[in-house]
Amino acid sequence: MADFYHVRLEMARAPDTPTGDPGDGYDIVAPLDADGRLDAGAWRAEPDRAYARRFSDGVTEAKGRLRLGPGGHWIVDLPGEAEDAVGHRFADERFVVGEYVSLTLPSGEQNTYQVVISKPLEA
Repeated sequence: MADFYHVRLEMARAPDTPTGDPGDGYDIVAPLDADGRLDAGAWRAEPDRAYARRFSDGVTEAKGRLRLGPGGHWIVDLPGEAEDAVGHRFADERFVVGEYVSLTLPSGEQNTYQVVISKPLEA
């Protein structure tokens, strides 16, 4: 069985943010397997433990859930948002410090984030 981890994603370098932006990103609580990949089976066993928080300038903008959607796509579901952000290839990505992952935002824009924290939750 996978353990649940706190994963922090911070905006990576991009043309409009050449040095990245550590104040813009997501905190996610999710089950990760031994390789640091999202574990769909563990999520299905305890979906209410999966959590997501979007922050901007270090301030919480929205809180919600990480959920597994149709076709195996991982979704950051934030109530009050017109649409959800969808993880780009989240099922294949490793959520370990230093890796990069991408989210497709409701606007259709895709942003890249760096994993800066990936640690097991305290029991």
